[in-house]
Amino acid sequence: MSFTVAIMGRPNVGKSTLFNRLAGRRLALVDPRPGMTRDRREAEIQFGDVKATLVDTAGLEEGDDTSIQGRMRQQTKHAVADADIILFMIDARDGVTVQDEVFAALARETNKPVQLIANKCEGRSGDAGFYDGFSLGLGQPIALSAEHGEGVSELYTVISEAHDKWLTLKEAGASDEEESLEKALKVAIVGRPNAGKSTLLNRLIGEERVITGPEAGLTRDSISVDFEYGGRALKLFDTAGLRKKARIKQRSEKISVSDALRAVRFAEVVVLLLDAERPLEKQDMTICDLVAEEGRALVIAVNKYDLAKDQHGFIAAVRERVERLLPQIRGVPVVPISALRGKGVDKLMKAVFDVEATWNRRVSTSKLNNFLRDATEQHTPPAVSGRRIRLRYMTQPNARPPTFVVFCSRPEVLPTSYTRYLINGIRETFDIWGVPVRLFMRKGDNPYDKKD
Repeated sequence: MSFTVAIMGRPNVGKSTLFNRLAGRRLALVDPRPGMTRDRREAEIQFGDVKATLVDTAGLEEGDDTSIQGRMRQQTKHAVADADIILFMIDARDGVTVQDEVFAALARETNKPVQLIANKCEGRSGDAGFYDGFSLGLGQPIALSAEHGEGVSELYTVISEAHDKWLTLKEAGASDEEESLEKALKVAIVGRPNAGKSTLLNRLIGEERVITGPEAGLTRDSISVDFEYGGRALKLFDTAGLRKKARIKQRSEKISVSDALRAVRFAEVVVLLLDAERPLEKQDMTICDLVAEEGRALVIAVNKYDLAKDQHGFIAAVRERVERLLPQIRGVPVVPISALRGKGVDKLMKAVFDVEATWNRRVSTSKLNNFLRDATEQHTPPAVSGRRIRLRYMTQPNARPPTFVVFCSRPEVLPTSYTRYLINGIRETFDIWGVPVRLFMRKGDNPYDKKD
């Protein structure tokens, strides 16, 4: 378990700005409107010579436990309970508010080291609020400007001292945890709003890690969670729901969608979660096209399938539509699940591991050239303008996804239909299904062309 630093406070005091500052890159969503962060977000950081897990939390608000605010508060409490030091943040320009006093009492009750931070202290506009911070009973505050980086060196000193104390309580010996996390399989769960993505993530990890509910659009950040499944390390990404571009009006949703798209590009396997009540709409096909363009492995999970009357016929119909509408990724696995009840989750993870193995597959050059010889004998490349096209040699330079290169005499005039013929042959011959296959034509050097 790594040293954990949690940032907490009421909404819009600058927690996510400080999170991005300490992480050294823009990870958390930042917007002038309060409430952008709803789930706790984690990042592995190197802060000076301190390696730590940094946790950004939702703004603390009063509310019933069943409300969105109540569920956000529960997530923050879980993050604080797991933290080794708490950075309690107030807005120095606003001074100490009633909410700050209530939640400062919660921070004191944790019996964890708490450092009070008075944010937005640039200039002299926050002097009064800085001195008000002493009334919270959390010790001397640090005057900070998360946006401009002022006061970060003083914060580093506090975190470094807490880290040294934490190390003395741990057993001697190096941990292989960070190395294992680097090798973790990265899986992103994507889909339209309210398809059940957060419910699936919670089911997989066995705890209420992210907020769920009947309201669409609860997830805004792309939340990453490290866990093990079947002895395999995984990094799982829960993303915001992806709607049609024309329907996205609010700036906050645009930021959330950009964050989800980054998660797709970062992942190795993408799980597209469909709602059985509205399977395979146009937006789902758009997401599939994006996954194919990015070269990621794809698994389609049909959530809430247990609500269908004819379950077997329904899933068969979905598989037929997927095969017809996704010719660029033939053989995509379609797995029926119920994220709420946990049905089909084991089959889904098996499909994820299988398609990841296919995504990493390599084929020897000798087998590829035997395939190329047989393919051209069975279906000779067409002659263009009376001249034959000779396919000379085939190799695989890359995997992830499987990428092949054919050296031929006139690649610029080879019909696209013949390229598709070769790709389909590669899939069938070498059992490469459910992942994009790249095939490039290159002109080989003329051995009779004398060069200086």
